[in-house]
Amino acid sequence: MSARTLTIVLFVVFVLFTLAITIWASRQTKTAADFYAGGRSFSGFSNGMAIGGDYMSAASFLGIAGIIALSGYDGFLYSIGFLVAWLVALLLVAELLRNSGKYTMADVLAFRMRQTPVRVAASISTIVVSIFYLLAQMVGAGALVALLLGIKPGAHFLGMDAGTAKIATIIFIGILMIVYVTVGGMKGTTYVQIVKAFLLMVGAAVMTLLVLAAFKFNLSGLLGEAAAKSGKGAAFLEPGLRYGKEVAGDAAQTFYNKMDLLSLGIALVLGTAGLPHILIRFYTVPNAKAARKSVLWAIGIIGTFYLMTLALGFGAAAMVGSEAITAQDKGGNTAAPQLAQALGEKFLGGSTGGAAMLAIIAAVAFATILAVVAGLTLASSSSLAHDIYASVIRKGQVSEGGEVRVARISAFAIGAVAIVLAIFAQSLNVAFLVALAFAVAASGNLPAILYSLFWKRFTTAGATAAIYGGLITAVVLVFFSPVVSGSPTAMFPDSDWHFFPLSNPGIISIPVGFLCGWLGTVLSREPADATKYAELEVRALTGHGAH
Repeated sequence: MSARTLTIVLFVVFVLFTLAITIWASRQTKTAADFYAGGRSFSGFSNGMAIGGDYMSAASFLGIAGIIALSGYDGFLYSIGFLVAWLVALLLVAELLRNSGKYTMADVLAFRMRQTPVRVAASISTIVVSIFYLLAQMVGAGALVALLLGIKPGAHFLGMDAGTAKIATIIFIGILMIVYVTVGGMKGTTYVQIVKAFLLMVGAAVMTLLVLAAFKFNLSGLLGEAAAKSGKGAAFLEPGLRYGKEVAGDAAQTFYNKMDLLSLGIALVLGTAGLPHILIRFYTVPNAKAARKSVLWAIGIIGTFYLMTLALGFGAAAMVGSEAITAQDKGGNTAAPQLAQALGEKFLGGSTGGAAMLAIIAAVAFATILAVVAGLTLASSSSLAHDIYASVIRKGQVSEGGEVRVARISAFAIGAVAIVLAIFAQSLNVAFLVALAFAVAASGNLPAILYSLFWKRFTTAGATAAIYGGLITAVVLVFFSPVVSGSPTAMFPDSDWHFFPLSNPGIISIPVGFLCGWLGTVLSREPADATKYAELEVRALTGHGAH
């Protein structure tokens, strides 16, 4: 009970602290620019911290540590992919978007196109990607609370069994995220993300040092123990345990496994530059120089963190063991908190030390989840209010207050959808769920953004074809993949309607998105607006005329 009490107290303290920040920020939020972009008042460093806070999600902390702990070398692919993706965002998107847009991704796409079709398409894509990403955070929250409260299958808490307690947690997290967004807007969300990034970096650094100290800073000893405890032996430290498996006597399955690996890699590297909740962060800085600086700070923070996930993953394999991890959570999402408990018992003494360490790291993980879901909900509700309501339905004839009010109502609707879907996705690994969100973002959003910024001839028909073509292809392939049905870890393990053999659709859906954008443009008779393209080019490259 002492562990539970300490955990609950720490969690309540953090929630109250962040709610206080949110209420304070709401008093500073007077205009639409304040609600959507934090008044464009954040420096490069503080926005870099907030981007780090937004990006280092439950997938990074819980999911990657879990995948490395269970799959060894293959799990590290996620760390590399998520980090390399930042180079694409920095080189191709960050500065140009900041200079070209106002509040949302659709502002850039609609600048030289017909407003209505492009804004509707961009808004739908934003909402779909955000909901995929929200699923991962909510699933992580459910797994984390079950561990914190000591609820294993068969155990009870406050009259609830493990399954009911997880569902109650998902609903609670959903309600909290709606409060953050509706009350605090971008300012409140950003400050919560900065606090969370600091806590996560400190927590991960302390755990990394303790793991290394436990093995006398001998990496070979750590890896050897991890391989021994994994039950997989030397294969744990080699590629092919989870991805790209060679299946003897089955050339087709071997081919599909290798394609799945390639598909995942492509989705991870290209996905960041199409993620709506990351893209809107570039609008919170005053100029292009600050946008560049914020991405450089974010790369430094995120890169350091992903190096530490190696120690967390292999440390969990060595000190907790794969059997104990999967007994608590099938997707491995609790590996990092379980490692914290083991480190506390070793260095702080006994179960009380373990409980204290678990409580602190779990509170940090909660901070991670709350900050990211707030950013995601803000991105999708902003898109609904600004792109569909204000620009399409009201044709720009709406007051700022009316637009912000619709954004707050939208946050409720998106939160409700995410809660319902997350309840069905609890058996999936959260890093894996985020990889699906990356694939959807790279398929629908990225082709339209790159064509808009760099192709003079690009038209409205091309933009809508790129978004819908990539988005629909990705979502349909996921629905008919082993992720949803036909495998023991699927969302619906007892049903089987899958025919697409890959778990990640990126290798098919991303080229389809680019192809649809090209076809839509060359087949449409609509002339491209050369004057508007020239104006967009000048704005993107110089920042002249940017809001």
